[in-house]
Amino acid sequence: MAEHLTALLPLAWLLWVALVGVGLILERRSPAATLAWLLALLFMPYFGFLVYLLFGPRRLHRRRLRYGRARDQLIQSTHRLRQGRAAPAGFPDASLERQLARMLERTGQDGPAPAAKIALLETGDACFQAIETAIEAAAHHAHLEYYLWRPDRVGTRLRDLLIDKARAGIEVRLLLDAIGSDRATGRFLRPLQDAGGMTAWFNPLHLRRLRPNHVNFRTHRKIVVCDGRTGFTGGVNVGDEHSNTHSGLEAWRDTHLHIEGEPVRRLQFIFLEDWYFTTGQAPFELPFFPHFPEHPAGPWLQIVESGPDDTRHAIAKFYFAAIAGAQRRIALVTPYFVPNEALTTALTVAALRGVEVQVLAPKRSDSRLVTAAARSYYDELASAGVHIYEYGPPMLHAKLLVVDERIAAVGSANFDNRSLTLNFEAMAVLYDAGLAAQLTASFAADLHRASRYVKPGRRATLGQRLTEATARLLSPLL
Repeated sequence: MAEHLTALLPLAWLLWVALVGVGLILERRSPAATLAWLLALLFMPYFGFLVYLLFGPRRLHRRRLRYGRARDQLIQSTHRLRQGRAAPAGFPDASLERQLARMLERTGQDGPAPAAKIALLETGDACFQAIETAIEAAAHHAHLEYYLWRPDRVGTRLRDLLIDKARAGIEVRLLLDAIGSDRATGRFLRPLQDAGGMTAWFNPLHLRRLRPNHVNFRTHRKIVVCDGRTGFTGGVNVGDEHSNTHSGLEAWRDTHLHIEGEPVRRLQFIFLEDWYFTTGQAPFELPFFPHFPEHPAGPWLQIVESGPDDTRHAIAKFYFAAIAGAQRRIALVTPYFVPNEALTTALTVAALRGVEVQVLAPKRSDSRLVTAAARSYYDELASAGVHIYEYGPPMLHAKLLVVDERIAAVGSANFDNRSLTLNFEAMAVLYDAGLAAQLTASFAADLHRASRYVKPGRRATLGQRLTEATARLLSPLL
């Protein structure tokens, strides 16, 4: 009997792989991803089976359905409170701006809206100070969503401020990613809960104690909304590593935005969307979506979100369209430069067209694997005329793009597959030449702390080439 069972097990396994393979093929995912799953199932029978159950397409499909229900419920509940898309009156007439805005709307985003104020925050201390000032001034609510919140001096100070506001009767909601903020334990958050503040974990995992480095479906967003009127988004997490006061010259270089006015509505909606997905409920009352004067004379801004729940991948499409539409200059800053084939081609073709393409990435990121994967692209791009610069130390963590010094984007999304397809991200697209000029000047200043990459005169060692090639092979997972 045992012998017959042993003989049937391989047949059962092959049948299961065949059925799963048919399902994978019918999903029409990228050929590389489909082949990767099939090879994992064939050549790693037990481990591949476990990975598929935990992180496979079926799990992603369930997450999409759940997130879609949360979004639909929130849209229905806030329909009467949210204003429609901004009218185009006053929006820049240039064709590229209008094409990008239209493309983003057709991928499910709200249209651009004029802000009352937009300020660039280019150090962690300036960012934390502005956020603390806004929270101190909040009269109704303070909403915060972060991928990474450390229980260090910066994180404790901001938590204590939220405790004071909660005790004063202000509605405080704090949403943290279960993996990125795993150091912010229940013990650390309990004083905020005891004061009346509300906390929640985005997409918690049963295997959290294993502390995996890369687990899909994370909220990588950094969002703060106070009274529905003041908002913040960008690349700065909550931790000492961003602060010159606490980390000195080793403080991470980053960029964040302080936004006031109508575009904050979209940040509020994104936060409540994630809160509803996590808790099953969200506030829909008028104070969370206040009225703004129509068309103030301020810079135009379009808030863009993307995530694994939406296969339209708006941020990835924006990167591609903006790079493809550039006529004179592209300045790209990213801590994780692992472009997919389409974005690699877009950068290469732009340089071959005569566009000045400059890419700024860290000399050493906080992941050796990502650094190796990034360098596997450098020679190909440099040969096409792309100028690549390596920043630091310290760590470069800013995520921004400037096109022709008139269109810019600042947000949480890195230039890699994880940010563009697997994480929940948020980005602010700025249709304003003044702000784009400020970011261009900031980019030029950062180049003084960077060295230009030059193709090595001699062939790299076998070990180095193998490391970079292996990292590149794994790039869809990074």
